[in-house]
Amino acid sequence: MGVADRKSEGGKTGDGVVIIKKYANRRLYNTATSAYVTLDDLAGMVRGGIEFQVFDAKSNEDLTRQILTQIIFEEESRGEALLPVQFLRQLIGFYGNPVQGVLPSYLEMSLENFTRQQEQFRGQMTKVLGATPGAGIMDEAIKRNMAMFEQAMRMWPGMTPAQRAGEAPPSPAGASKAADPLDEMRRQMDEMRAQIDRLAKGG
Repeated sequence: MGVADRKSEGGKTGDGVVIIKKYANRRLYNTATSAYVTLDDLAGMVRGGIEFQVFDAKSNEDLTRQILTQIIFEEESRGEALLPVQFLRQLIGFYGNPVQGVLPSYLEMSLENFTRQQEQFRGQMTKVLGATPGAGIMDEAIKRNMAMFEQAMRMWPGMTPAQRAGEAPPSPAGASKAADPLDEMRRQMDEMRAQIDRLAKGG
């Protein structure tokens, strides 16, 4: 019996996950609100911290991954680009790679750490500036903070300005041409975290 069959009253599972049904006409139905929704609505639910799962209304197949991927595609195609081209190339290159099995867990852990750092920074800004008459200053500071993190995300692959301009990265003496892809990703993540730390201290 699938999760969709075990939903409790109100269109949610026992642990509070909202059930979304996808019908043959591609329409999405929120069983918790008894209303049809769009990908934009689901994106808003994600940003609001509302967890959901999407199931095919007929076969009960779990379509959550496909729908989340569609949301990312829609966001990227409308100019809300978040994923650098080089990162996408590297990600595609990992399909069929021996490290494919461990990459999802590594990316999930890295993004969780990134989110935690972001929340801590925002919490510190709130404590320092408060939410009194200076709330406008706090809002501006948070906006600058968010812009700082977005800038860091654009640096995700750890590329230097020369590389972004299309120049080949310099190869250190004695470096292996067949570097371990997972080690390379770890190195890039370390560089990104270091960059975030530098930006945070500078802010």
